[in-house]
Amino acid sequence: MSLLPHQLELLSPARDADIGIEAINHGADAVYIGGPAFGARASAGNDIRDIERLVKHAHRFNSRIFITLNTILRDDELEAARQMAWQVYEAGADALIIQDMGLLEIDLPPIQLHASTQTDIRTPEKARFLQDAGLSQIVLARELTVQQIAAVHKALGPVDAPGRANIEFFIHGALCVAYSGQCNISHAQTGRSANRGDCSQACRLPYQVTDAQGRFIAHDKHVLSMKDNNQSDNLRALIDAGVRSFKIEGRYKDMGYVKNITAHYRTLLDEIIEEREAQGRPLSRSSSGRTTFTFKPDPLQNFNREFTDYFVTGRKEDIGAFDTPKNPGQAIGWVTKVGPDYVELEMSDPATVLHNGDGLCYYDLHKELVGMAINVAEPVSARSVGQWRVYPKDPMEGFKDLRKGTEVNRNRDMDWVRTLEKKSSDRRIGLWAHLSETPTGFSLMLTDEDGNVGSADVQQPHQPATDAAKAEASLREQLGRFGATVFAVHDIALQLSQPWFVPASVLNALRRDAVADLETNRARNFARLPRATPVEPPVPYPEDTLSFLGNVFNHKAHDFYVRHGVKVIAAAYEAHEEEGEVSLMITKHCVRFSMSLCPKQAKGVTGVQGTIKAEPLMLINGKEKLTLRFDCKPCEMHVVGKIKRQVLNQVPEAPLQFYKARPQVAH
Repeated sequence: MSLLPHQLELLSPARDADIGIEAINHGADAVYIGGPAFGARASAGNDIRDIERLVKHAHRFNSRIFITLNTILRDDELEAARQMAWQVYEAGADALIIQDMGLLEIDLPPIQLHASTQTDIRTPEKARFLQDAGLSQIVLARELTVQQIAAVHKALGPVDAPGRANIEFFIHGALCVAYSGQCNISHAQTGRSANRGDCSQACRLPYQVTDAQGRFIAHDKHVLSMKDNNQSDNLRALIDAGVRSFKIEGRYKDMGYVKNITAHYRTLLDEIIEEREAQGRPLSRSSSGRTTFTFKPDPLQNFNREFTDYFVTGRKEDIGAFDTPKNPGQAIGWVTKVGPDYVELEMSDPATVLHNGDGLCYYDLHKELVGMAINVAEPVSARSVGQWRVYPKDPMEGFKDLRKGTEVNRNRDMDWVRTLEKKSSDRRIGLWAHLSETPTGFSLMLTDEDGNVGSADVQQPHQPATDAAKAEASLREQLGRFGATVFAVHDIALQLSQPWFVPASVLNALRRDAVADLETNRARNFARLPRATPVEPPVPYPEDTLSFLGNVFNHKAHDFYVRHGVKVIAAAYEAHEEEGEVSLMITKHCVRFSMSLCPKQAKGVTGVQGTIKAEPLMLINGKEKLTLRFDCKPCEMHVVGKIKRQVLNQVPEAPLQFYKARPQVAH
C-alpha cells in the first residue's frame, strides 16, 4: 500500500521534468510522467537523467513519481519495456502505471505497479481482481457514479488489510468519450492505435448525424466531443466513497495549466483536511509541507471546453462540447463598433483590462468559434471606463459575422500568462529548532514535521551578552532564517543558562550544517513503496472469455490470462483479426439522450411515449461513416465500424493468433 487510509494524494501530470518540478512546488503529492518510451502519450517521453532530477526534487518533500508504461506491447517490445522498467526503478521512480498484463509475467524490478485508466475498471469484480493480481493503485473509469465508486471501495476489503489497493480517480481535465482502453476508431481509420499512445482524436471532429431514413438529426456538430472534467464540488463525496488519489489529466498540457490546476486542487483539499480535523475525522496529505501561492488559482483561466462533472452525480444532459472542441473562454463584453482595422468593445465589468497579446473569440452565425488575437489593446479614451479599442493581428475581412452587438469572450489573458511564467508558489516543510549550550559551545537540533532530526555542534566561547533581550532576539532572528531552504520554522526553543552573545556568522554556519544533516536524514529515511504480492493460487479473472477488447497483444499477456482461468482469448484489435463491423468505441455518453431522443426520456410524455425507439443513427464526416447503436439496458452507446482496407493492408506489427474457440479437452 502506498497510502495510509487517512491520507489523500493529489496526483498531477507532467509533460517533462521541469513541469513535474513545478507540480511538486505547487502542492502535488505525486506526479505521473512518461519514461523514455511506452507511455500512452506517444510524444511525451523523457530521458532517464530528467526522471532522476525530478525524482530527487520530489523525494525532498516525500512526494512520489509514477512512470507511465501504459501502452499494449508487442512480443518484440517486452524486453525493451523490461529494461526501461529497471532504468526508471534505478533512477528512483516510485511506481509504474501499466495497462499490459504481460508485464506481470516478466522480470520487473520490485517497483510498485498501478493500473492505468486503459485497464477499464468499471466493476467491483475487475477492481478486486487487479488488486489480487498485485496492483497497488487502480484508477477507476471516469464514468462511474459516487455509488459505484463506493461499491468498488467495499469490494477491495478492509482499508488497512495488507495488499489493499488505493482508489485513484480523475478529477480534472479533458474527457475521453470512450471507456478508456475501449476505443479502436483511430486504429480502424488511420492505423494509429490509441492503445499504443497514438490516438488521432476522431471524437473531436464535426459530424452529420442522420437517422435510419437518412434524415438529418444534427449538422456539423461535434457530437462525440465532451466538455472538460471538473470535480471541484464533489471532492468530499469522492473522499467519502473511498477515493484517496485525486488525478489531474494533462500530460500534454503546458506549465501554466499544471501550476494553476495543481494549486486549485491543493487549496480545495487543504480546506477539506482542515475541516475534517475540526470535525474529529482526521485526514492528511500524503507528502510533506504546506504550499502558498502568489496568485489565486482559477480553472477558468486555462484552456477548457467548459466544465462538467460527467456521471459522478448521475447522468446529465449538458456533458457535451458539441459546438466546438476549442476553448470558448469567458464572456467579457460585446462589440460596439467595427472599424477598418480595429474593433471597439464594451466590457460587461468596467474593471476588466485588456492587454496586448490577449486572445478573444466569438461565435459566428453558424455557431463556429472564430478566434481573434489582439496586437494592440487601448482604452477608447481617457474618460471612457470599460470601453476598449483592439487592433487584431489578422486582417478585418477574415472575421466572419463580426458586427455591433456580437458577444465577445476572452480565452487568453496575457496578464495571467505572465503571472504564471514567474515563480508562483512556495512549498515549505515545517520544523522545530532547539538551541542548547554544550560545555564548549552550542548545539542546534532541528526536528521536521515527519519526525526526522538534523543536528550540528559548534565550538564557541560562552560570551555574556550586554543586552539580554537584544541577544535573545538576535539568536531567534539568525536561527529562523530558513528562506533559502525548503523548511519553515514553527518554533525556536532556547535552552541556555543565560542569553549569550553568539556572532551571526557562527549561528548561520550552525543552522546550515543542521539543515544539511536534516536533508541527509530525510533522504535516508525515505521509504520506497512496496510491491504488492499477488494472491496465490492465482485468482480467476471475472470472465472466462476475452474479446479483442481485452487488448491482448503479446504472448506473455495471453499467458497471464490463461493462468487466471480465461479459456478463450482473442487478439487485440491491432492484430487485424477483426475484419468485419465491430464496436470501435463503447461509451456512456449517448447521442440520443443528448438530443432528447431517448426512449427512457420519452416515457410518460403524452403524445411521444412509444414513438421514440433506440434505432441506430449514422455519423458522417466526409467519407468516414460510423453507426451508432444503443444498448439501453446498461445505458451505453456503441460506435460501430470496420477497419479500413488500407489499414488492413499494412502488415500488422505483430501478427497474433490466439484461441477463437474453447480448446478441446482430450478424453
